[in-house]
Amino acid sequence: MITVTNLAIQFDKKPLFEDVNLKFTHGNCYGVIGANGAGKSTFLRILSGDLDSTRGTVEMAPGERLSVLRQNHFAFEEVTVLDTVLMGHKNLWDNMQQKNELYAKADFNDEDGIKLGKLEEEFAEMDGWNAESDAAKLLSGLGIKEKLHTQLMKTLTPKEKVKVLLAQALFGNPDNLLLDEPTNDLDLDTVLWLENYLANFENTVIVVSHDRHFLDNVCTDIVDIDYGKIRMFSGNYSFWYESSQLALRQQAAQNKKAEEKKKELMEFISRFSANVAKSKQTTSRKKMLEKLNIEQIAPSTRRYPGIIFTPERQAGDKVLEIKNLSYTTPEGEKLFDDVTFNIEKSDKIALLSHDPRATTAFFKIVNGELEATSGTYSWGQTITPAYLPLDNTEFFKNDLDLTNWLAQFSSNTEDYFLRTYLGKMLFSGDDIQKKSSVLSGGEKMRCMIAKMMLTNPNVVMLDHPTNHLDMESIQAFNNNMKNYPGNIIMTSHDHEFIHTVCNRVIEITPSGTIDKYMDFEEYMEDENIKQLRESRYAVN
Repeated sequence: MITVTNLAIQFDKKPLFEDVNLKFTHGNCYGVIGANGAGKSTFLRILSGDLDSTRGTVEMAPGERLSVLRQNHFAFEEVTVLDTVLMGHKNLWDNMQQKNELYAKADFNDEDGIKLGKLEEEFAEMDGWNAESDAAKLLSGLGIKEKLHTQLMKTLTPKEKVKVLLAQALFGNPDNLLLDEPTNDLDLDTVLWLENYLANFENTVIVVSHDRHFLDNVCTDIVDIDYGKIRMFSGNYSFWYESSQLALRQQAAQNKKAEEKKKELMEFISRFSANVAKSKQTTSRKKMLEKLNIEQIAPSTRRYPGIIFTPERQAGDKVLEIKNLSYTTPEGEKLFDDVTFNIEKSDKIALLSHDPRATTAFFKIVNGELEATSGTYSWGQTITPAYLPLDNTEFFKNDLDLTNWLAQFSSNTEDYFLRTYLGKMLFSGDDIQKKSSVLSGGEKMRCMIAKMMLTNPNVVMLDHPTNHLDMESIQAFNNNMKNYPGNIIMTSHDHEFIHTVCNRVIEITPSGTIDKYMDFEEYMEDENIKQLRESRYAVN
């Protein structure tokens, strides 16, 4: 349990948040949300003790252990993978080092024997005899193969290091677990494993994440940083979002009586509770709404961009034909082979691969930016495609202001017209004068979306569309894609985005295509498909 009392922090005399009084209790998972710059990561750093608050206190129950997901991927370069995980339990690791030093002493004496006996007793109390097997089990669950467990961290890929550091945070069943963006750089299979792990984790979890599906599946409460305050709400992210939108609509309806508003809120809570009861999640955490007070529900100050794609014309019968397409890297590594499929008018496709380089290469090939090793592709005559690339660096190597930057991609270069699109993406006032070269990652993504919107496409291709975007932009993007009348081909780590948008799953592998018209969650959970996927990658 973690208790926060009268907490406040300010930078340069400007308070980020103040008067924070919260209690994080055993058995619950708390999702921390807030607009970019609201202070989510700062709040976690205060809870972990890495940052001092301006005033107030953070206290844990006596004897409890805190574990934190660290983001320094180079901190353990000369340490083996298994030892890196064991180091997550500091008391256990220190105990092991002290024991090893005593056992190695050439002049071992009676005093050393007494000390060693105490250490061995403590070691057993911390379940030390199972430590290595428990650490290995965590690593295997996260997709780190056994042959890597004895290798040094410096030999691992960046994505593998992320998984090891996550295992380090989870190791030893900590009483309190702090996770800042734990799903970053994780593949969908690993995210699902983590969801199941945390949903059954019996202690306290506090997590910052932009992954809405993840927050929905693991969180019992939402901690919202808004209005310069930090407030706690019962329920998961979807409940918080939908209830805040309802409260916003009610606020706008000035003529609605208080009794009518209360009835509408209660009906909303009842509907949501019924959906929770039908959830596939097998966890005791579905008590989320038991203690809800409707007075908690309040409109948010968040601003959502106006992401609206409107096709200029309807697609004809032919959209995109792919025949025997393959790509092998210049180093001779086969990313995908013998990929064949046709896109039909109503298709909204989730494009998957174990290797993210494969999906990016596919998008570049069908956009004419990369030559396939073999095979062909052809677009229909009626198709106007728009592409959101994974790497947009080349588009921002200039010092144009935002209006002139957007004008590069528009036949209509009148100022008012371009400002309309920029305004939809929340650029206004002095923001318009920013140089494109100094934009943040999220601002660049919003510019790229505005660029796509200008073309009125009837096919959109999205390579990880939620990268760098805040929760508000992700939600707005997702909402539009759900109702978009054209075709979509997308790859993403955002489970919710794919699940709510796509009706077809195509996985490109080193040994052919897996192509299914089915719900994304069903695809990921189907045992026959799991075996098929494993066999398709095993041959590489």
